[in-house]
Amino acid sequence: MKILFVSSRPVSWVNTAYPFAAAYFLATGRIDWIFVVGTVFFLIPYNLAMYGINDVFDYESDLLNARKGGIEGAVLERTHHRLILVSAAVAVIPFAAVLLSQGGALAKVVLLISLFAVVAYSAPGLRFKERPFLDSITSSTHFVSPAVYALVLVNAPFTPGIWAFLGAFFLWGMGSHAFGAVQDIVPDREGGLASIGTVLGARATVAFSVLSYVGAGVLMLFTAVPLAAVLAVPYLINTAPYLRVSDETSEQANVAWKRFLWLNYLSGFLATMALIWLATGHGS
Repeated sequence: MKILFVSSRPVSWVNTAYPFAAAYFLATGRIDWIFVVGTVFFLIPYNLAMYGINDVFDYESDLLNARKGGIEGAVLERTHHRLILVSAAVAVIPFAAVLLSQGGALAKVVLLISLFAVVAYSAPGLRFKERPFLDSITSSTHFVSPAVYALVLVNAPFTPGIWAFLGAFFLWGMGSHAFGAVQDIVPDREGGLASIGTVLGARATVAFSVLSYVGAGVLMLFTAVPLAAVLAVPYLINTAPYLRVSDETSEQANVAWKRFLWLNYLSGFLATMALIWLATGHGS
C-alpha cells in the first residue's frame, strides 16, 4: 500500500478530482452518488494509473534524474512494477465501468479519451510524452478532461463563458507541463528522450509557458468570474524570472517547479472562493 500511495503522487490528487467535482456541482447543484463515485475515481484510481504507468515505463530515465525519488516522482524497484500496473487496472476498471454506464454517448467518449490520454502519455508504443508539443497537449488533457466529462455527463450547456474557462484551463495545463519539462532538459537528452523542452530549448520553452499563462489569464476575462484572471499572475511571477535560463542551467527551474506544486493549492483556494461567489447567484 505504501508503494502504491507513493506512486500515485498524493500531492497532485486534488488537481484531477477538483475539476470534476467543481464542474459537476456547479452544473447540477447537488451531491449525489455519481458525484461521489466520480470524485473518488479522479482522486485516487485515475492518479494511480497516470503516475504509476509513468513510473514504470520511465524507470531507466528516472534513475538518471536527480529530482526523482520523492514528491516529484517515485523510483521503484523493477520487482514492484507488475504490482503497480495490475493495481492501477484493478482500481480503474470498476469505477470506469460504473461511470460508463451513466450519461450519453458523448460522456462515454470523453471519459474514454481521458483514460486513453492517461495510458498514451507513458505506455510503450505510444509514448506521447516523447512527442514534442503533443506531450504538453496530452498532459493538459489529463487535468481538463475530468471537468469536460462532468459537464457532458450532466448535459450542461456549453456557453461562451464555459468555453473560455476550458480554454484558459487548457492553456494553463500546457504552460505548466512545458515549464516542468525545462528542469529535465539535460537528463532527458542524456537518456535519449524528446520533449517540448529538448526541442525548443530552455529559454523558448519558458517563453512558451509564460505566453500560455498570459493567454489563460486573458481568456478568464471572458468567463462569468473575470476577476479570476488574476489567478494567472502568481504563475507568471513564478516562471518569468527563468526566461533567461540556458539549457546548461535549466535544472535551476526545479526551484520554481517545487513552488508550482504548492502554488496550485493557493490557486485552488482562490478558485473555490470565486466558485462560491458564482454559485450564490453572482455573475452570469
